[in-house]
Amino acid sequence: MNRIRELLSLRSFRHKLMAASVVCILVPGFITLLLYNSLTQEAVKRQALSNAEDSLQLVQGSVTNLMRSMLNIANYIQVNAETTAYLKLLNAGNEDNSSAYAQYSNKKHILEQLDSLTVLGEKSYVTILLPNGKYFINYSVDEFNPLSLREKPWFPELQKLGGLDSYWSAAEPTAFRQDKRFHSHQISVGRTLRLDNDHSDIYAYIVVTFFEDEVSSIFEGLTGEQHVMLLDGEGRIVSDSDKEMIGEPAAENMIGLGESAVREIGGEKVLVVRRSIGLNDWSIVLEQPYKEAIVNISSIFNRVFVFQIASFISFLALLLLLVRTFTKPLVRLGKVATAVQRGNLNVRSGIRGSDEIARLGFLFDQMLGRVQEMIAEVSETQARKRKAELRMLQAQIHPHFLFNVLNSIRMKVMHRGDPESAKMIGSLSRLLRMTISKEEDEITLHEEMDLLTSYVELMNLRQKEGAALKIEADSEVFLWKVPRFFLQPIVENAIIHGLQRRAGSIFIRAELRRFFLVLSVEDDGNGMDADTLEALRRKLQQAPPFAEGKDEERGSFSQFGLSNVAERMRIVFGDGFRMEAESEQGKGTVIRMFIPRKEDGGDVQSDAG
Repeated sequence: MNRIRELLSLRSFRHKLMAASVVCILVPGFITLLLYNSLTQEAVKRQALSNAEDSLQLVQGSVTNLMRSMLNIANYIQVNAETTAYLKLLNAGNEDNSSAYAQYSNKKHILEQLDSLTVLGEKSYVTILLPNGKYFINYSVDEFNPLSLREKPWFPELQKLGGLDSYWSAAEPTAFRQDKRFHSHQISVGRTLRLDNDHSDIYAYIVVTFFEDEVSSIFEGLTGEQHVMLLDGEGRIVSDSDKEMIGEPAAENMIGLGESAVREIGGEKVLVVRRSIGLNDWSIVLEQPYKEAIVNISSIFNRVFVFQIASFISFLALLLLLVRTFTKPLVRLGKVATAVQRGNLNVRSGIRGSDEIARLGFLFDQMLGRVQEMIAEVSETQARKRKAELRMLQAQIHPHFLFNVLNSIRMKVMHRGDPESAKMIGSLSRLLRMTISKEEDEITLHEEMDLLTSYVELMNLRQKEGAALKIEADSEVFLWKVPRFFLQPIVENAIIHGLQRRAGSIFIRAELRRFFLVLSVEDDGNGMDADTLEALRRKLQQAPPFAEGKDEERGSFSQFGLSNVAERMRIVFGDGFRMEAESEQGKGTVIRMFIPRKEDGGDVQSDAG
């Protein structure tokens, strides 16, 4: 009893869905059975009209597509700028200014376009006729003289057209010599090309011709006694399976456009449907004897009445069973949600499958597992947070302690009268400060120059003869962001390999060229021969992968080498960066870098030369 009361209360989603299913099936079925007897005849008539309309719609779509394909040919020619420009030139008589080859190429291009437009689909003939008598065709003049189009009774109508307007001619006897034996009639669509607007001079006519039996063959696809014909705007037959009816007027009591009705024709009820083509004022009409149209429908209605009674009961039971099966995972998910609400995070739904409900259950189980993990992570994070804060304070104390000790040593050395050693300690302190205290991978070019100055001072103290570092740079380049220590390996090579630890000068020049910073390092040392220079250039173009970890193992500031510098700069600045080397034996070496400007997270590349 309680179970029945629960079902009637419709408190669960499953019961509501079952009730909705029963109502949606039984109510329409019951109303249908009540109205069946009174509406059977009207329904049969409507169904017959509907079937006829569906048949006509299929035919209408095929006919419309056929006619639209003809219009597409004219549209393509009209909107093709290259073709229309040559037609205007040809009509104006200015073609003589072009070379014979150019004239031949233009004409050949248009003829190839005409062939390509008609090579697929229904057979059609295209004529481009100019007012001065020149023309382009995709057929032989022996088949049909395109100039005779002007003698057609509908040709004057083309002169009234403008823009994308088109004129469709009624069916007329086939004019193409070889096709007369196989096609009795043809249909043409014309388009006028004007210079500027709808009222300007005409510089070409486009006429696309296809055969009437392309249309009537579509009508033959219908079954039974259905008869279809194509009418023009004046009610004359343009296409019919009976060729003798072409050009004749349709029945006097023809229905209007868009109508469907049963008419008395020749003492017999005939179902008539008429629809507009849409591309012009033509229409398509379907006629079918009414008795034949309803013979199958009446028997179907009688059988349906019996079948509905039996199917309602069986399908209703099946539907209720399926609803119960489909909603079982939802019921399971609801119970799991209730358990979670009570604080039990160990429960799982276990719902698996490929539908939305199964995915919901799977994600719900994942969410519960993630919640448990997050609770454990929060507890562990709180315990580690304090330790991390202590390690951070220690990491901040160590660099400051080191700098203070070095500064104290420098001051004591100065007090003892050894300025050279004090200077070396000061330069070392500045290098360590740039190495340890800076967390950013990039620094300004000004900071890089200061770093190089300290580095050269240290190198000079290590060798007998010192190298002079000379910097020439535009003021606006000092704020450019560059990788730390990227110049140090180049300067080191200049001191060791270029000057060979002897006295000399190293010039660093920086200037802006459009979107590039051009940075060069030049020494006046021994230089290198052509083979060594060529090997160096190949190495710079095919820089090896950046050697990670080697610097830390060797404990030095700069052991990258030129190729590693090139690769490092390409990683930072992308393919827009390039590095060049110039050298002459006995005169020195120049290493030149082109660094692109970095804007909005991307590289702006330009010609640096």
